[in-house]
Amino acid sequence: MLFKSLEFKNDVGQKVKVMDIPVLEEDSTYKFMIQVRLQTFLASIDQESKPKRCYSFKEYLKKVMKWPDYEQLFKVGELKHNA
Repeated sequence: MLFKSLEFKNDVGQKVKVMDIPVLEEDSTYKFMIQVRLQTFLASIDQESKPKRCYSFKEYLKKVMKWPDYEQLFKVGELKHNA
């Protein structure tokens, strides 16, 4: 799975970085849900009085998504022969 990062300056001018944003295909069943969760996450960062410099969107999703959906979204095939 590919991930992207997002950097922006908040209202105070502090640089904020959001990492581990999954890149999904257009026909993915999770695309809309991830877009809405990302907007909600960015709004919550904007509301913080003392935001951190770096956030992990993947960790946020782990907290707010149902576990079976999270596993399905970030499923990683098993590596064979220790590869």
